[in-house]
Amino acid sequence: MKRIFLFLFFISSSVSLSQTVLTSYAIDLKNQIGQSEIMIGENTITHDVFLFAASADSLSILKYNSALFLRDKFVTNRQYTQNRSLMGYSFSEDGNPTLYWFSKEDKSIILIKYYLENKTSRALKFQIPLEENSLITNYQRDNNFYLLMKDRTKEALIAFIFKNGMAEQKFLDFSAFKFIDQKNQPKTFHQILFENPIELMGSGEYNPLYKVTAKSKIYTLPNRLILTLDQNFRKTQLFDINLENLEIKEKTFLKPVGDKNPKTSNSYYHENKLYQINLNADELLLDIKDYESGESIKSFAVSKKDTIRFSNSPLLMQIEDREPRKLKNTTKFLKALSSLDAGVSVYKSEKNLFITLGGSGRDFNAVSINGFNFSDPFGDFPSNNYYNVETNYSVFFESIWTKKLEPTQETHEPFATDKIFYFLDSHREAVLPNSVKLSNYTILTYYDIVAKQLVLRKFTDGFN
Repeated sequence: MKRIFLFLFFISSSVSLSQTVLTSYAIDLKNQIGQSEIMIGENTITHDVFLFAASADSLSILKYNSALFLRDKFVTNRQYTQNRSLMGYSFSEDGNPTLYWFSKEDKSIILIKYYLENKTSRALKFQIPLEENSLITNYQRDNNFYLLMKDRTKEALIAFIFKNGMAEQKFLDFSAFKFIDQKNQPKTFHQILFENPIELMGSGEYNPLYKVTAKSKIYTLPNRLILTLDQNFRKTQLFDINLENLEIKEKTFLKPVGDKNPKTSNSYYHENKLYQINLNADELLLDIKDYESGESIKSFAVSKKDTIRFSNSPLLMQIEDREPRKLKNTTKFLKALSSLDAGVSVYKSEKNLFITLGGSGRDFNAVSINGFNFSDPFGDFPSNNYYNVETNYSVFFESIWTKKLEPTQETHEPFATDKIFYFLDSHREAVLPNSVKLSNYTILTYYDIVAKQLVLRKFTDGFN
């Protein structure tokens, strides 16, 4: 499911959502688009930007300085990496990149460090222990590459940290902690994660609704991980994981309690605060707690008869990838949301905090009319006239707050990610997209199949 496009409402008002071409590089992938990959990354120490473009038989590495001027390039063959996918990158202390080439069949990663100064490379093979572990996710952080895995038999996570050509294994033991499920029944750590797979939250990025509805989320910080578990309606179980000394601290944050039992709940960690929601068809509760003290900073309770006064958008429903439509009132919104996996997302721009609150799921009561699918969570269509189909849908609203957690009446402005999705939807010649967020803007890179060029474009939050 794509990012929800609230900004589409502004396009109809002829608001400019322009973006800037930073640079381009001519390259012919020779009709090998299906076998090609592109990845872009920043060396967070030197602020050089690297573009990696792999075809079936060659790899091009382009090095740009912080002003996006091309300073060096390295074109080489795909020796050792045939039939492997580009998994990620890291940067060594000498500034050179290492790429990680993954093979699911071989259960291994080929690490290749590329020396741009003399156009040589060095390859190492890392055998992933997939017999004993399952792969959860991978990510880049502070110039290092991380693999996060779940031990299949032990109550533990395994982190592999790749730094300067070395792989360091971290065993994160959760056997001393207790866990309960939605019905307050005891479960093992393994059972909790099996029923609620971990979703990685992008650091400093807007995390869309379909990701934040996950009951198990992991957040990356320098030398730390924050793991939150929300399978239980009464509490958020949070683990602060120190990747240097392997210390794991447990914190429990009680969720807000209403007059009736909740139907769905969740939380979101953002900059030492935990945003918690608990709701049913009659009431929505939002609580913001300080991470260190656990004390509540802000609380909101909205009944089905109320207006959601901290909403800066209409109450909306989106079916598949179509343009959202308005819901009539809070009653309709809570009725639909209470049957979904709810979630809340928090994103900080230069000026404000943007909070998205809603849920996503599948509607098994959807109807098909003349080949078009309509979500019918309220039973508005007579069942004897149409046949049921299954469709994805979401309900949501967006709220804009000051950084001091005061709701505002400001108008939603599109994020850089909004503009990128809109650009890609309207430019079919742009393929193999990949992006990286820098300090105050995002770079999208893609291959232009008409011009036969690698293009780098700059996108910023807000209106241009």
